[in-house]
Amino acid sequence: MNRGSSSMAIAETLRRELDQYSPGEKLPSSRALVERFGVSPVTVSQAIAALAGEGLVTTRPGAGAFRAAQGVRAPAVDTSWQQIALNAEEQQYGERAPRVVDATGVIANLAAPVPGVIPFNGGYLHPSLQPDQALAAALGRAARRPGAWERPPVEGLPDLRSWFARDVGAAGLATANVLISGGGQAALTTALHALVPPGSAVLVESPTYPGALAIARAAGLRPIPVPMDDDGVRLDLLADAFAATGARAFYSQPLFHNPTGVTLSTDRRHRLVQVAQSAGAFVLEDDYARRLGHGGPADDRHLPAPLVADDPYGVVVHIRSLTKPTSPSLRVAGLIGRGPVMERIRAIQVVSGFFVPRPLQEAALELVSAPAWLRHLRSASAALRERREAMITSLRRRLPDLAATVRAPVGGYHLWVRLPDGMEETALTAVALHAGVAVSPGRPYFAGEPLAPHLRLSFADTSDPGEIDEGVRRLANAVASLQPVD
Repeated sequence: MNRGSSSMAIAETLRRELDQYSPGEKLPSSRALVERFGVSPVTVSQAIAALAGEGLVTTRPGAGAFRAAQGVRAPAVDTSWQQIALNAEEQQYGERAPRVVDATGVIANLAAPVPGVIPFNGGYLHPSLQPDQALAAALGRAARRPGAWERPPVEGLPDLRSWFARDVGAAGLATANVLISGGGQAALTTALHALVPPGSAVLVESPTYPGALAIARAAGLRPIPVPMDDDGVRLDLLADAFAATGARAFYSQPLFHNPTGVTLSTDRRHRLVQVAQSAGAFVLEDDYARRLGHGGPADDRHLPAPLVADDPYGVVVHIRSLTKPTSPSLRVAGLIGRGPVMERIRAIQVVSGFFVPRPLQEAALELVSAPAWLRHLRSASAALRERREAMITSLRRRLPDLAATVRAPVGGYHLWVRLPDGMEETALTAVALHAGVAVSPGRPYFAGEPLAPHLRLSFADTSDPGEIDEGVRRLANAVASLQPVD
């Protein structure tokens, strides 16, 4: 079966082969299925999930998939009508953009790495870099706090909101300007729903975070790309885009941008807020990487201030999450803004999810209030710097043509690599996975047509520099296999 096989085709093949296994017998591992079918781990997981949903297999975390004791196929259900029900609203309400829920890019980064595959596509710190002991201690202390399991205020715990206000460091920012949200993705979803009505345009940097594009399209919005250069978003083109589309929001990552690693220049930071204000629009500032600078907490004072700190108009809605510098399971973020927009954001969050669980908020507050917090940030910063240098060094040695396209970031998780013209991202990603290294193709990071093929290579979810060098070696073999022989 070729690499283009879908999860449905794989599920059908495994369904026909189930009689080869006794009830309770283990099926081949995910890694074996990835190698057999030449597909991604996500595709294999979807196929297994389909069989589990039919009651044909059972899955056990960490153990694998097993033939179900009662291997009776569920009766077929005709769901054809749903295609009309899920898509009729565009005609009924005249929306200009249908809701398209495509989580492919997000799921690819959330999928657990298959044993033996080096994850250059990861979106979080490697488990060895996460502050497990500090988190466990914080959670233990939080559980013993009086009222820890009582209902929290819908806006969030006042002490945690005050901490976020101080951490942002904007003059005049107070507890009342902060809403606690369930992680950066949830905060971004709430904010986009609050700022942009269905069918409308939302401006985004090009390239940008695929999770933001997925949220926008799922909400029936039209993401419009605005090009960047080495100093960040092009403000002349941003002004043109506001004028041409009538958009009332711009999504931006001005610090350690994902995926390029670019930091918005000082001059443009001042002018960006003015451009948005002139257009009567909001700037949604995703400050996800504020604590991921490679110089450590001592160098934070040298980082540019967030856009919300230099905003006399209330234009900026700011998102700051604790997830990226800690653990994927510490899903706590601050949503920050000024004026009536915060009442709308608050209302949308309350309607959709009530509030963030109080024990999680208490644990977050315990963590950031403890001496272990700054120690962890220093340690993570040093580890990211070491891994960044290891990846750049290995690329220069094994893939010098690709290394020449890399601009070394001073913060964040990843490198943005430009591929040679004509090299197909999807083919390289599949070949690399077969070689034992998972990489992220550049296409999902663009709202429109990309100017060139790219890869995003993450160094954060790696155990040490040795694993990085081995991953680059595997990637170099994959690149060589796709290049024509003279």
